[in-house]
Amino acid sequence: MRSVRFHPQSQIELFEAAQYYETQQKDLGKRFLLSIQDSILSIQINPLVYQLSDDNLRKCRVSKFPYGIVFRDGKEFIEVIAVMHLRRKPGYWKKRLVPTRQRHL
Repeated sequence: MRSVRFHPQSQIELFEAAQYYETQQKDLGKRFLLSIQDSILSIQINPLVYQLSDDNLRKCRVSKFPYGIVFRDGKEFIEVIAVMHLRRKPGYWKKRLVPTRQRHL
């Protein structure tokens, strides 16, 4: 299995969402992180099962939460571009994309 690397902004999104859920209900933040972990494992096992977009990215829906994981399937590792809320500002994360010749996948 290839390793997973998170864009710095996607890490911030992940932890902010977990903190928010934890303030809403005890252990809900933990359940959110477990759902994210399950989704990441699924991506690692078979990244090609997720539909390819026009941006050469894929999106995995997070079980039980209104979130998706936007990722790039690289040769050496999988890069998580965003941990996005599915009902807020679609495409806000596109500014994080680096042209192919500038990244090392």
